[in-house]
Amino acid sequence: MSTEAPFRQIVGQIRAQIDGGQLRPGDRVPSARQITAEWGVAIATATKVLAALRAEGLVEAVRGVGTIVADRDEPAEPVRRERRQRPAAAEPTREQMVRHALALADAEGLEAVSMRRLATEFGLATMSLYRFVRGKDDLVRLMIDAAFAEAPLPAVPPKGVQAQLTVASRQLWGIFRRHPWLAPAMSITRPEFAPHGMKYTEWSLAALDSLGLSETEMMQIHLSIFAFVRGLAMGFATEAQAAQHTGMSSDEWMERQAATFDDLIGSGRFPMVARISAIPDFELGLDAVFDYGLPRFLHGILPN
Repeated sequence: MSTEAPFRQIVGQIRAQIDGGQLRPGDRVPSARQITAEWGVAIATATKVLAALRAEGLVEAVRGVGTIVADRDEPAEPVRRERRQRPAAAEPTREQMVRHALALADAEGLEAVSMRRLATEFGLATMSLYRFVRGKDDLVRLMIDAAFAEAPLPAVPPKGVQAQLTVASRQLWGIFRRHPWLAPAMSITRPEFAPHGMKYTEWSLAALDSLGLSETEMMQIHLSIFAFVRGLAMGFATEAQAAQHTGMSSDEWMERQAATFDDLIGSGRFPMVARISAIPDFELGLDAVFDYGLPRFLHGILPN
């Protein structure tokens, strides 16, 4: 079936919502993925819809927000990330400094955190910060510990080894999701000994201890699960960096690639990819991959 008819139909329906006031200036319009799910079209068709709406001046892409309805009466006010508050205290505590560094890394990446910048933002001499931390590596360890402290594990574990490992893995995923810089900052071979992070190791080993495994086996299983979660979560940092460098969200980037993708699919060289691309509700996102992969990974790695 030709994509021309549904493409025009979807554009007309969204245009009607904008003209009728159901979608007002500044409101987010459906993303490419939402269009595929709601109208049952391929992702390539959905990206053409958004491109057509932009060409008509009805919508605009806003970095860090998505595609919104444009203000056609006057230029839309740029949507910006809420500005971080400069610490009020002239002499910060170590906790204040770590929390400020954490917010800075979340907003701009870990490379934006430096002793010089923190000193400037606190109005202090750079050398004065060494009263609180030994250096950047020590600061990063404290930031990692603070990130894990935000998500304490339950006081009472659920029943069953897989259930307990699922809880830990999902909370770990949530921490990585909130702090995109964190997964690349952690290492298996050079671990950061952060007390709140080590509680996750303790939790996993305690869960595995009931299986009668050797200490080596338990640690290998724990590290393998951590590597699965961390490895997939590295995508958060990659996506954040790409959005910062290009000014486009993943949906907007996909829209730009629509013509190239259509040419490749139309060549007939990739029939299996073409079949998958025709699935209207296929979710190409890190959360979807994690939700699908985690239970299967745990089922495969745990002894029967």
